[in-house]
Amino acid sequence: MKALITGATGFIGSHVADLLLDRGYDVRAIARKTSNLRWLSGKNIEIIDGSISNPASLQKAMEDVEIVFHVAGLTAARNAEEFMRGNRDGTRNMLEAAYKYAPNIKRFLHVSSLAAVRPATSLDAPVDETTPSAPITSYGISKKAAEDEVNNFAGKLPITIVRPPAVYGPRESAILDFFKTVKSGFVPHIGFDEKHVSLVNGLDLSRGIIEAAESSNTIGETYFISSDEFYTWEQIGKVTAAAFGKSRVFPLRLPHFLVFGVAGMSEFFGRFAKNPPVLDFEKGRDITQRYWICSTEKAKRDFGYRHQISIEDGIRQTVEWYKEHKWL
Repeated sequence: MKALITGATGFIGSHVADLLLDRGYDVRAIARKTSNLRWLSGKNIEIIDGSISNPASLQKAMEDVEIVFHVAGLTAARNAEEFMRGNRDGTRNMLEAAYKYAPNIKRFLHVSSLAAVRPATSLDAPVDETTPSAPITSYGISKKAAEDEVNNFAGKLPITIVRPPAVYGPRESAILDFFKTVKSGFVPHIGFDEKHVSLVNGLDLSRGIIEAAESSNTIGETYFISSDEFYTWEQIGKVTAAAFGKSRVFPLRLPHFLVFGVAGMSEFFGRFAKNPPVLDFEKGRDITQRYWICSTEKAKRDFGYRHQISIEDGIRQTVEWYKEHKWL
């Protein structure tokens, strides 16, 4: 079966590509000529020069494709319009191309985000697929808009949406600073209240993405793919410290007002930088929420998803990978 992946040069997309190869798929990836192919180099993957922002480049990519894994998307941008172009408009381009040029398509799997919904209201009430969406950031709004585009094609294409929470694991650079901080002997805590998060290892997520695409029960449905447990940053810090062989680390408390102050300055100076800032005011709003948690019960019921990598094993493997690749 021929599978097309967007975002295959990135963290999750590259793991999806590896797992598809292991399962015997014929794998094709869309990538610009300027893309870094470090995770794809030397593998039996057909690379098509193209971009989800360029509809004309998608026809060749869609030829003979039976499953589309739309993983690509913007996680950082300078403004709401950039997020919309990268997430909503790029997704619409992919859907239209699949409809026009992939007559034998069996599934269009779209990777969204927990941010497309909202934080939970309490530890006892994680969000699920019935929770009304009320995203709190431009990123989340754009991911919800992308979901709307996918659902608009539900009568034309066999679509499935998956929503991961925070993701970690080998090849992930976005959370590398957290690991560096713990290695130096400190565990960062945002605010003075206890915050809980859902967390998923990149390999578990990639497997869940493929399982959702392969199941006959998931057409037209949306799923959260995550761990079963909810973690505090204190728990995550202790596990990470143990992975570094540290018996003691010190909490580094960052009051909310300080987070927003730093975020505001980062956003301002980011206007003059080549790349958009990782931390801005909206990201500050995001990381100061108490309950970014979601339920995986629907995924368990419909296609038997279970997270397989414990947080202890996952973080240990991540630290080992960072060390091996000289990231730490």
